[in-house]
Amino acid sequence: MVNWKKTDFTKLATTLIGIVLVIVLAGGLVFAQNFSAAISGFVRDSTGAVIPGTTVTAKHTETGLTRTVQSNEEGGYTMPQLPVGSYEVTAEKPGFRQQVRSGITLVVAQDAVVNLTLDVGDLAEKITVTEDIPIVNTTLNSVSGLINEKQIKDMPLNGRSFNDLLVLNTTVNDNRSNTAAGGPSYSISGKRQETNRWTINGMDYVGTNSQGTANAPNGMSDQLLGVDAVREYNVLGHTYDAEYSKQSGGQITVVTTSRTNQ
Repeated sequence: MVNWKKTDFTKLATTLIGIVLVIVLAGGLVFAQNFSAAISGFVRDSTGAVIPGTTVTAKHTETGLTRTVQSNEEGGYTMPQLPVGSYEVTAEKPGFRQQVRSGITLVVAQDAVVNLTLDVGDLAEKITVTEDIPIVNTTLNSVSGLINEKQIKDMPLNGRSFNDLLVLNTTVNDNRSNTAAGGPSYSISGKRQETNRWTINGMDYVGTNSQGTANAPNGMSDQLLGVDAVREYNVLGHTYDAEYSKQSGGQITVVTTSRTNQ
């Protein structure tokens, strides 16, 4: 029989509390760790008047995670830094029927505008609207080149490296044949290859070429991450928002594959 002391129970309890806190904090930071997309819009009634103080909830249907905000005095709301994927947006306020918008799919570097209209009625009554929300970039002036999950997973690639699909964008030239050191080398919108910026989940992903200047990262096989690790990525080649100001060339924003309920 093991003789437990009071101090042993205290240490065990402290350890268990620490583990629980780590799990809780990890769950709470899931949204913040994925630099990818946003939802914003206005809440109005059937006459067009704005409705402040409305509770707006976005549910990531692949994982069940939710984000909840309140509409401001102008009836507007915004939800930045959302993971890519499918969403269901719910708006509710006492005195109005609950509205649920489904069919919303967010892609990397997208700011989707989802305006909501509430009808007067019992909150228990629900109106469900299902539709595909068009891709709207309200914060970017650049023409973006999204490489989606289906393209990455389905298209045949020699070496199975996601960067080979960059050339699906007409503004991208593959310069690897002209590079003595080998490895990924792309000119985007006529800019020098070493001026490109590569980010994965919001973090800079850098490497060096034979001259020691910043260039696309690559491993021993001269390839980047395999297609199984990447969900989708976006390529910006022209003028873009201030958040991309670290490099003057093309901006390659990558989002990795993450776990879902399936």
